[in-house]
Amino acid sequence: MAMKCEYEISLIFLAWHKFIKTGKIDPAAVRPEVAESWIRCYNTGVDPLTTRSRRMLDKPQLDELLERKKYLIDVARPFMTNLYSFVANSNFVVLLCDEHGYIMETVGDSNDIKNAPELNFCRGALWTEEEIGNNGAGTSLVLKRPFQVSGPEHYCRKHHPWTCSGAPIFDDDNRIIGILEMSGPVEETHLHTLGMVVAAVEAIRQQMRNQKKNRELTLLNNHLNNIFLTVSDGVIVVDLQGVIRQINPVAEKILNKTPRDIEGRSITNIFERCKPIKNMLGSGRAFTDLELTVNTDAGSVYTFASGKPIKDDRGHINGGVIFINPINKIKKLINRFNGAQATFHFKDIVGNSKPLLKAMQLAVLASSNNSNVLLNGESGTGKEIFAQSIHNRSKRHNGPFIAVNCGAIPRELIGSELFGYVEGAFTGAQKGGRPGKFELASGGTLFLDEIGDMPLEQQVSLLRVLQDKTITRIGGDKPTVVDVRIICATNKNLLLEIAKGNFRQDIYYRLNVINITLPPLRERREDIPLMFNVFFEKACRKLGISVPRVNPEVIKRLRQYDWPGNAREFQNVVERMVNIATGQQINIEHLPEEILSPRPITRQSKTTSQVITIIDEKKKIKEMLAEKERQEIYYFLSKSNGNLSQVARDMGISRNSLYRKLKKLNIMP
Repeated sequence: MAMKCEYEISLIFLAWHKFIKTGKIDPAAVRPEVAESWIRCYNTGVDPLTTRSRRMLDKPQLDELLERKKYLIDVARPFMTNLYSFVANSNFVVLLCDEHGYIMETVGDSNDIKNAPELNFCRGALWTEEEIGNNGAGTSLVLKRPFQVSGPEHYCRKHHPWTCSGAPIFDDDNRIIGILEMSGPVEETHLHTLGMVVAAVEAIRQQMRNQKKNRELTLLNNHLNNIFLTVSDGVIVVDLQGVIRQINPVAEKILNKTPRDIEGRSITNIFERCKPIKNMLGSGRAFTDLELTVNTDAGSVYTFASGKPIKDDRGHINGGVIFINPINKIKKLINRFNGAQATFHFKDIVGNSKPLLKAMQLAVLASSNNSNVLLNGESGTGKEIFAQSIHNRSKRHNGPFIAVNCGAIPRELIGSELFGYVEGAFTGAQKGGRPGKFELASGGTLFLDEIGDMPLEQQVSLLRVLQDKTITRIGGDKPTVVDVRIICATNKNLLLEIAKGNFRQDIYYRLNVINITLPPLRERREDIPLMFNVFFEKACRKLGISVPRVNPEVIKRLRQYDWPGNAREFQNVVERMVNIATGQQINIEHLPEEILSPRPITRQSKTTSQVITIIDEKKKIKEMLAEKERQEIYYFLSKSNGNLSQVARDMGISRNSLYRKLKKLNIMP
């Protein structure tokens, strides 16, 4: 059915002719939107007798436009072809314009396309109202809605044989990105022509939405894949049956397997304890930071593992993802953020006295190797400062520095503190277990302060660590290799503790590889002036005050005092003086009472009798040690029915060492 009858067309033509001559509109013959478009064309000076668009893009401009709008053209072209198929061989042309009205693509019969240049109905032509009068593309661009103009409704006479149906293409932000138009002879146009164009535009928009979603999904998939490949955790993806479907490079490294080796295998071949994973796949119960052991060709690897089920859009479980991290890696992070790092260096040790320099010289030598160190000294002499300095100068300086005060931990807890425990090891044990200080210090240094206070039963476990470099958690049965440098400190005479039966002799000789004695402050009084200056300025900075003058009598009194608390007491006294001083000078009245009026301390000179007493004490200790060792050998001889090989194994020594002890102690097996 034709769109308009000849009578209607003739009325519109007469109205057009009247408007061109007089500028007056016949509202009975002309639709309002057409009348408004005529007025716009008239006001902008469009020549109603113009034949073609005067503005054309040159080739570089057209190439740039086609490249910039390639995505829209590629999406629209199949729909333009499909739209044209309904009107093929009817002299119709389908156009695609950009948001400014420039033609980007045409689809039509070859003859129609060939004749179209008469009207500049071709790529690069500007098809706006201002350029060629009202038309399907240009007017819909102005109205921002579909528009059809037919026959004499066109403002320009040359277009009267045509009917143009156009509709804008909007993006998701409601901005016009293009115009689709179909133009053909008036007599061939039907009522549904505009509807077909609108339907094609909607199809183009939907296709663009779909492709945008596909691009977003592709981008999201790329992001997820990059995360999967670069995340610091090991990632294992499993299906509902617990079969491994994918692993990332970190998991490859942890498992010591390639994807080809591992994918398609069950998690039961990897994890020793699969119950949390099976619960996740069965009930959807996620788990977080559980300690799971992974079996690899290189041995067992302790990991912290977390798991989360994968569900479809209906909430059904389809599989799961497991994140694993070697415990050693987590320990390093924990140590870094918990301050398990040594902060002191040898430059922080203040003093130039011979006893102190001798101790520092030994400590510097100790830092160049991995041997165990035993620091002897009274409380407050700076044993931990020496320990940290040794660590920071050693090859282990990037590893953790873990300090444990053996005298401050309850007797019943020291074992779990040092060696850790597995889940369920005892009532109140943390879920998933807990690593001990030896594991946390692996790769670094473990500083055992007040080693003389360690219970005998834990000394046995310590001996095993020293011998085998492995620990077994309380309640567990799997040994874990630890790489730890041990530095011990004590203010006790360990030889005397051995004689009393409070300390194991074999432990002592294992720890006492490099023995460093730190001098008390009373034996290096010449360091006091230098120490005072350092601590004094530090205290002033801490309080934010200017450095006051110091009465020389103050230094004299400080040198006379015996400092039972050593450097720690000295630093506290200096800070106290700075706090209570109100004037511009530190005087003796700012000293504490114990320094101003010290109680007399009786000191014996090193007389001959004193030397003899010391020799007698050493001889007595030596005899006590020999007797204790003799009793130990007799015990093991009795236990093994005289089997010397078994005795040597029980004592942790070689047969040759055992023979030497038997000869030395005059024991006949």
